Amino acid sequence: MIDAAKTSLTGVLLGQAVVAVLAVVVVAGEYGDGTIRATLTAVPRRGAVLAAKAVTLTGPVLLAGLVAVAGSLAVGRAVLPGRGFALDLTDAATLRAGAGSVLYLALVALLALGVATVVRNAAGGIGIVLGMLYLFPVLTEVVTDPRWERRLRQIAPSTAGQAVQTTLGVDTLPIGPWQGLGVLALWAAGALLAGWLVLRLRDA
Repeated sequence: MIDAAKTSLTGVLLGQAVVAVLAVVVVAGEYGDGTIRATLTAVPRRGAVLAAKAVTLTGPVLLAGLVAVAGSLAVGRAVLPGRGFALDLTDAATLRAGAGSVLYLALVALLALGVATVVRNAAGGIGIVLGMLYLFPVLTEVVTDPRWERRLRQIAPSTAGQAVQTTLGVDTLPIGPWQGLGVLALWAAGALLAGWLVLRLRDA
């Protein structure tokens, strides 16, 4: 049976790439043109600089994500019933899938921000983040051991995080919807922590 809510939110798979690239450019662009030195001179507390970038980035991402997700669900509500699939926008699971998708995009942005702060290079940062988002799902498809496949789905930032979109067969998932989003949050927190350490210890 097709999960109507998850099908409507398929665009998030493409949207995460846009968000990741934007987040990397926010940091790598400053290192590329040297303006990071002026930023750190104006705000010597490097943790505050990273926090400001995180807030500045996640605000627009949350807003754009909210508009995009609401639009996707509205389109799904209009189109899918004609194909025999109902989508109830007031259903708790559908609302969770929508809200979780918005948070998913924000966490992807923070993950990319942390990676870019460590790498300080646009091409390298984009490559690493997109690899993290898209390579793990490919690995889960080629792994033949069911136990390892399940573990990969539980720890991979994208596959775990996207569990929040599932509204059918939730009890059969390798990881619960909110727990999966929590895994992505841990990846984002780890990347930001690494970025803060690098920003603090390494010269601009």
